[in-house]
Amino acid sequence: MLQTEKKDYTLSSVRNALRILRRFSMDESELKITDLAKDLDLGKSTVSRLMSTLASEGFVEKNPDNQRYRLGLSILSLASVCTSNFEIHKEAMPVLHDLVEKTGETSHLAILDGLDVIYLHKVESKHHVRAFTHIGKRNPSYATSSGKVMLAFNDDHYVERTIERGLEPFTKNTISDPKKLMKALEEIRTNGYAISIEEIFEGVVSIASPVRDYTGQVIASVNIVGPMQRLNDRTIPPNIKKVIEAGKQISERLGYRPHHF
Repeated sequence: MLQTEKKDYTLSSVRNALRILRRFSMDESELKITDLAKDLDLGKSTVSRLMSTLASEGFVEKNPDNQRYRLGLSILSLASVCTSNFEIHKEAMPVLHDLVEKTGETSHLAILDGLDVIYLHKVESKHHVRAFTHIGKRNPSYATSSGKVMLAFNDDHYVERTIERGLEPFTKNTISDPKKLMKALEEIRTNGYAISIEEIFEGVVSIASPVRDYTGQVIASVNIVGPMQRLNDRTIPPNIKKVIEAGKQISERLGYRPHHF
């Protein structure tokens, strides 16, 4: 009995330590123990012990200037191992660079993580005015071109879960009505691409196309994103073709052959 309780406690500690690590983001890169305890509904002493353990292994470190914690170098080492062995990451990089050269806009490779879209890779535009994004950035799938593409080619259950979570409006253009979202996803499946015009950030436009693996399943998306001054009625149509072609190129590099399916 005692052994079972000890095992449960150990698993709980591991789970809570992982929850703490996932709490860090680009928007909140440094956190206090009291804030972590409150956000995760854990005791302050529990968080303090877990942070001490994580710090001893290099996964977090304390900023001496403000006594807040931030992620440590051990996280960076693991991330490097992950990305260097991530096939889609390696195959997409040259295509994204080429897409940025052709369009002049920032490009991302994105996947779904839970009900959100997350950026795996980014190639920055050379323009001074550009959209602020970063690798690891999370956005709700229904409000982005990358997310909508992957939603459109996902199963109905996944779309239902997204709707059940709620379609929070971020701007006046956000699709917050389930029926309108379903219609938009149907159009994306027909057209093979998605556009987001000020759906999550005002003044920002993005275009995305699907990326398929060798079985034909959509596993990611590639996009470009920029300000409305550059992505407008005149420039969007030719850029759609370039984004679609980039999606096809990455898919082919992953082994996808359309005539096989």
